[in-house]
Amino acid sequence: MFKHAIVRMPGRNFSEGLTTVAAPAPNYEKALEQHETYCAVLERCGLTVERLPPDVTHPDSTFVEDVAIVTPHFAILTRPGAKSRMGEVEVIREPVGRFFRLIHKITSPGTLDGGDVCEAEGHFFIGISRRTNEEGAKQLAAFLAEGGFTSSAVDIRRMRSLLHLKSGVAYLGGGQLVVTDEVAELPEFRAFESIRVAPEESYAANSVCVNDYVLVPAGYPKLSAAMVQRGFKLLPVDVSEFRKMDGGLSCLSLRF
Repeated sequence: MFKHAIVRMPGRNFSEGLTTVAAPAPNYEKALEQHETYCAVLERCGLTVERLPPDVTHPDSTFVEDVAIVTPHFAILTRPGAKSRMGEVEVIREPVGRFFRLIHKITSPGTLDGGDVCEAEGHFFIGISRRTNEEGAKQLAAFLAEGGFTSSAVDIRRMRSLLHLKSGVAYLGGGQLVVTDEVAELPEFRAFESIRVAPEESYAANSVCVNDYVLVPAGYPKLSAAMVQRGFKLLPVDVSEFRKMDGGLSCLSLRF
């Protein structure tokens, strides 16, 4: 059961961050409202939410998941694949250090984004992507092994529709995954029971299981209906402004 979450409010220059989305710039006031609703939903799930102030030096810093991996016993500071985000790592060290005494760190030439790491019952799938390289995945695997966890690498570099592994897969518990069509064909996930996301709803693959609930992006009725049919309790959250900056539900918090 998760007890805590760390989030960072978006800065006023949030729209100056990285994005591959051809869409109008996000509305800052609306992004603030959506972020506060997101925090309230996490609290409804039973988490105590640590709200960090905006970091205008790093426009992408609201996506805290990318700069740290958290386990029940230790944390790993990442080394983001985008150079403009590397400064976020030291900024997150102190907040993470309030909860974890043991903190590892990915070092050069490794790169690793937290959005490429999907945990399933103590096993960590590590995506090799445009942001995470093989050396970064190797270092993370070694840290996880020291802590008693298993891991495996999943190469998604040929999948141009995915920025991160968790753009295409979410673990819901009980051996069940939400997957996009491309990810569903990967041998690493064939042992799981999968809920496939319709291509027009692929963004909703980035859902998040938090204790008794599954957080899903608002506005994706086909996937929501499939989840409800499987017995999941859903909490839809509108994160449309964050989607414009390549962000999703999992990106916005560290949960532990």
